[in-house]
Amino acid sequence: MYVVEIACVRCDAVLTRPVERVALPVRAHQTCWHDLLPPLMESGTYAVDPEPFGPPWRSWSEIGARAAAERGVFAPVHRLSLAAPGAVVVAPGDTRGTVLIPERCDGYCMGLDGRDGPNLACARCGSAVATRIDDCSLWQTVWFVPDAVRLVPGSDADVCSAAAEPGADWGALAREYRAAPPVEPCGGWDGRWAAAVGAALAQLLAVSEGEPVSLPDGILTDTFGRALDALLPSGPAARRLVPAGPGLPAAVGESDIALVPRHPRTGEVWQPSDPAAAVVPLEADVWLHVAFPREQLPVPATGGLPDGVYRDDPLPLRPMRLFAPDRQVFLRTLARLPAVREPWLRAVYDLVQDAPFGQPF
Repeated sequence: MYVVEIACVRCDAVLTRPVERVALPVRAHQTCWHDLLPPLMESGTYAVDPEPFGPPWRSWSEIGARAAAERGVFAPVHRLSLAAPGAVVVAPGDTRGTVLIPERCDGYCMGLDGRDGPNLACARCGSAVATRIDDCSLWQTVWFVPDAVRLVPGSDADVCSAAAEPGADWGALAREYRAAPPVEPCGGWDGRWAAAVGAALAQLLAVSEGEPVSLPDGILTDTFGRALDALLPSGPAARRLVPAGPGLPAAVGESDIALVPRHPRTGEVWQPSDPAAAVVPLEADVWLHVAFPREQLPVPATGGLPDGVYRDDPLPLRPMRLFAPDRQVFLRTLARLPAVREPWLRAVYDLVQDAPFGQPF
């Protein structure tokens, strides 16, 4: 593995524990519910945002369509960041040697939301180095300012060079990573599912070319079905969405769209054997549940219980309401796909953007 520590550019103070690079989750900028959320990143990991993050912000009218397209944004958004790209994000518990900057600690109601820019300083030299975010509805994160820090090889014995960092180990995906259950114990849909489906839905619309898409019965119909019914025309489906990936049989036909995993460490997207096959990436923790569902049955699959024996296993969790993809993640993803410039897909984008409480969001 490639392990680094994040250090202050000005005084070389180490600001994190040793951390290993992973892919930036699609939910990194998600806002959901009115509650405190856990850390975005697993302890001991970091990710890099390739896009600018944080203030200063500029409106779409100030930036203009041409300049926005040069930044990889192809449809109108509320605002764009003019900060330097490459912000590094870690879990708050992985930071070391930082102190809060009191005058930059505004938030909404339960914590810090980063509205004032960097709010953490290097404890040794006082330089502003990062922004801590932990307010309600936001994933808990610490975002290091790209120009204020540098990555240095960690002290871990397993450190290797970046050039030698291995690619995705698809064979180990199901062994090394856990599936995310779609429903929380309280009966609400898991926010990771809302974000993952929102991002995948944008990709699915782009490759559908505006034609109806059929879904297999089960969790994919529960999560994608209402959205496809609302955003694509009705009629006989010309294509179908099928799960594909490591550990599944190669059953992707010529007219199918393969729903494949995005590797959580490298960010690579699994590719079918047919290079011409249309693929839609899905976050690996969600894909693992789709591909290998593991719901405990309240009774044995075959036979029955012996007389006088009773089981108290809880029934599988069921959601209290219909599933809704994350609207913000959907729009963010779709705005960054060149296909959104197609008139029919731009019409879908405008429809969802102009109706924040419309179906299926």
